[in-house]
Amino acid sequence: MLFAQLQIQSRTTKLLRKISLKITDFYNQKLERDNENIGKAFGQIILLPFLLRLNKFSLLRSLDIREDPTFIPEVAAELTEDKCEAENTSDVIKQLLDARSDSASDGFSFKGIKDYLNCYRSGKLTPSEVAKNIIAVLEDCDKSTPPLRAIVQWDREQIMLMAEASTARYKTKCTLSHLDGIPVCLKEEFKVVPYRHRVGTEYLGAEPETEDATVAKKLREAGAIIIGVSNMHELGTGTTGCNPNGYHKIPRNPYKPSHYTGGSSSGSAAAVAAGLCPVAIGTDGGGSVRIPASFCGVVGLKGTFGRISSHGCLPLSYSTVSVGPICTSVADAAIVYSVLAEPDPLCPYGLKQPKATLTNMCAPDLKGLKLGVDWTFFKACDPEILSICEKAVEYLQSLGASVVEVFLPEMEEVRVAHGICILSEMRDFLQPDFNKHFQQLNLETRISLAVACQFTALDYITANRQRTRSMGFLREIFSTVDCILTPATASTAPRIHNSDLVAGFSDFSLTVRAMRFMQLGNFTGIPGLVVPVGYSAAGLPINLQIMTKWWDEAMLLRIGLKLEQFRHQTKKPSVYYDILA
Repeated sequence: MLFAQLQIQSRTTKLLRKISLKITDFYNQKLERDNENIGKAFGQIILLPFLLRLNKFSLLRSLDIREDPTFIPEVAAELTEDKCEAENTSDVIKQLLDARSDSASDGFSFKGIKDYLNCYRSGKLTPSEVAKNIIAVLEDCDKSTPPLRAIVQWDREQIMLMAEASTARYKTKCTLSHLDGIPVCLKEEFKVVPYRHRVGTEYLGAEPETEDATVAKKLREAGAIIIGVSNMHELGTGTTGCNPNGYHKIPRNPYKPSHYTGGSSSGSAAAVAAGLCPVAIGTDGGGSVRIPASFCGVVGLKGTFGRISSHGCLPLSYSTVSVGPICTSVADAAIVYSVLAEPDPLCPYGLKQPKATLTNMCAPDLKGLKLGVDWTFFKACDPEILSICEKAVEYLQSLGASVVEVFLPEMEEVRVAHGICILSEMRDFLQPDFNKHFQQLNLETRISLAVACQFTALDYITANRQRTRSMGFLREIFSTVDCILTPATASTAPRIHNSDLVAGFSDFSLTVRAMRFMQLGNFTGIPGLVVPVGYSAAGLPINLQIMTKWWDEAMLLRIGLKLEQFRHQTKKPSVYYDILA
C-alpha cells in the first residue's frame, strides 16, 4: 500500500515538477526581456502564489499553536551525576587511528587522516611533497571534461607555506595535532585569508579577506594545510549545488560527473570524494553538510546548534545553521570534531555547552543501545534506498542494539515551519542584496528570496511556536531511545541537464525530497551524522542518518563507527585523485 502511495506521489511530483519548471522557465525568459516589469508582474501574480500552494506554506496559518515561540534552539546541557571521568579524548583518537586498516587489500578505500600521518611519520612523503601533488591536481581537475569545480579559490604560495611549516615540524618531531599536515578545504561561506568571501555569488568578496573565521583559525593552529575554499550553492539557497555563475560553475559528483553533488556545501563533498583532501568544512542549515556528503558517498557531521563556532561565516540564518566536517570516515569526523568543538567567545551560541568528548566511541558492540525508528517516516524514500537502509538497521541490531518503534509527530508542520524560518531569516539578512544585486543573483536564488517575501511576521512567530512543540516531542523521544535513524535522503543525486549549465535549476519538489530527513535536525538543533551504506543500481551513493539528543555527538560517532562497517565494499569514484600515490 505504501509503495503504491509513493508511486502515485512520484507521478504527481513529476507532473508538478514539469509545471513548476515550465513556469519558472517562462518567468526567467520574461526577466531577460526588455520589459522587465512584465516578468515581475508575472512572478507576483502567478509564480509565487503557485509555489506557496505547491509547498503548502500556508499550513501553519490554520493551526492554533499555544506554546511560546523558541527563536533559537539552544538547549542547556544536562547535569549528570558522573560516576567516572569521561575517557580521555586523545586516548580514544589513538584507538581510532590504531584500529583503522592501513591497506586497501580488499579493494578501494579513501585515503584518510591516518594514511597521511603514516606517510609523514614513516618519511615516505613530507607535507611539502603532498602539497606539490595537490597543486598539480588542482591545476588538472578543472581542465578535465567536465571540470570538477570543487575548489574555486586556491593559492600555490599559501599552500606551500603551510606545508613547509608542517614539514619542519615533522622533522623536529614537534607536530601540533593529529591534523598537522592534513589537507583541508573550507566552504566559501567562511572567511579564509587571503581568499575572497564570495559565498557563491558574483558580487560579494570585492577584497581578499584579512581575518580568518574561527574554524579556519583553529585548523591553522592545528597545523592543517588549507588548500583553498570550496564551491557552494549561491548564498546556500539550494540543495543541488547548481551554481552557473561565472566564478563558480557547477561542481561534479565524483561518482557520476553527470550528476549533482548536493548542496549547499557542494564543493566540500566533491573535494573529499575526489581525493583532493580527506577533510572539508561546511555549514548545514537544511542539510547542507549531510545532503552533499550523502550524494557523494562520504561521511557528514552536523553538530548540535552552537557546538562548533560559526563566527566568520556569513550569518544567513541565525537559528538553523550548524557547522560540521565532511570526511572520508567516521574516525576522521571524530578527530576533526574534537579539534573544532568548543565554546567561542566571538560566537553567541554554544557558550555554555558541555565539554566535547568521544566517550565509549570505541566500545566493542552496541549492546544496551536503543535505536528509535519511525517506520512510516523512514519508508518515505525511493525503494532501493529503503531496501539498503533497512538492511543497515538490521546490521546495527546484530551488534546488540535493539530497535524501538517511535512516532515523530507533526513532520509536515516541521517541514513548513523550518522552511519559513530559514527563508525568512535569509531574506532578512539579504534584503540589501536582493534590492541592489537582483540581476546578479541566480534565478533559483531570486525565486527563493521572493517566496520568502510572502511570509508574514505571524507566519514566523507561529513557525517558532512549532519549534517549541517539536523540541518538546524530541525530549520525550530521547528519554526512551538513544538515537533516531532515518535514510539520509529520499532519493539519490539528480542528473545535471545541459540547460542547467547556463540557466541554473530550480525544482522545489526535488528540494523537499533531498531535505525530507534533514529539517528536523536543523529546526530543533539536534546533531546528525550521515554514513555511507551502499549504492543504487545506477552506482550512486546511499547514506543512513543517525540523530541524537543535543550535545550527544559521542553517541552519534559511536553508532556511526559501527555502521560504516556495514558496507563491505567501497566503490572507487569515477573521478578520484590519489594524492599519496
